[in-house]
Amino acid sequence: MLERFTVPEEDQVIVQEERVRFATESVFRKMGLSDQDAAQAADVLVLSDLRGHESHGVSNMLRRYVQDYGTGWLNPKPKIKTIRQSAVTATWDGDGGIGLQTGPRAMELAMEKALRYGIGSVAVRNTRHIGMVGYYPLMAAERDMVGVCMASAGGRHMVPTFGAQPRFGTHPIAWSAPARRMPPFLLDMATTQVAGNKLDLTRRIGSQIAPGWITKPDGTPVVEPVDPPEDGDYFMLPFGGTRESGGHKGYGVAMIVDIMSGVLSGNGPGYVANHRYSQFVMAFNIEAFMDTDEFKNEMDGLLQTLADTPPAPGHDRVLYAGLWEAEEMERRRANGIPYHREVVDWFNGINAELDLGFELP
Repeated sequence: MLERFTVPEEDQVIVQEERVRFATESVFRKMGLSDQDAAQAADVLVLSDLRGHESHGVSNMLRRYVQDYGTGWLNPKPKIKTIRQSAVTATWDGDGGIGLQTGPRAMELAMEKALRYGIGSVAVRNTRHIGMVGYYPLMAAERDMVGVCMASAGGRHMVPTFGAQPRFGTHPIAWSAPARRMPPFLLDMATTQVAGNKLDLTRRIGSQIAPGWITKPDGTPVVEPVDPPEDGDYFMLPFGGTRESGGHKGYGVAMIVDIMSGVLSGNGPGYVANHRYSQFVMAFNIEAFMDTDEFKNEMDGLLQTLADTPPAPGHDRVLYAGLWEAEEMERRRANGIPYHREVVDWFNGINAELDLGFELP
């Protein structure tokens, strides 16, 4: 986690995992979710916080979900419909349910297919925000599978290279692979320079955003540090930033996400579907390709070699995607999760408003 996204120590309130989990489940149940779905939705958010990704945890997302349940935009009891299905694929309509409900079910089906046939994939149309995309590939890694997830997330944020109008959301993508001894590899990234929700963190914390993350409303890249502007006063650049620094690569990956999640599911590209998000998950059963123990041993060797790489001057160590998050999860499970006091105040305010029976920290 970059320092600009870290809650200042003087603003931190430490909350134990079980307390924030209970509070979050209580909110979801009040919104109309079943006990099982409330627990599942809370798990996606709390795991994000445990792994140090507060941008997609309870801090930013839960209050938005409460608003969207209130307006009817989120369906607390979606009736998922199978549009098409084969031995190794399925296409679902999520009936306006939050992705924290539909996404885990989709990955479960993909893994069931992978156990039988070596590979399984599910495309979901007409769903809503799916939370931390890395959650779903981690489900596969826990079952000794390689996992993939991507989401077409609207069309109001990212401009294509040289573009003056947005055509994509942040369009995240994640891959995971298990190991035996080392924490699993998990690449979880937006295809923008930075996840949009992290801009919300900078506003709460009071830090600036880095050069090359955003554009002016006319598409001109902002190449100096600035305070985070309000929504509607900026667009986002693909990862890589400008064309000269490789932004066309992020633009291309965003296209892949839109094709696999939006177009393939029948949801349409992000700029057409807007907030009717779509999701694509895939699971590869390692045993169908090679001996699982051999794969995990090879992964240990690869990941350990990366972690043991001598660091360049000015740096303490070399990380691989997923290592720091796994270490942070151990620390936070032992010591508690450091939330901004404003987040804790929101929880206690919604508790008083809805009479949910909890109090944080």
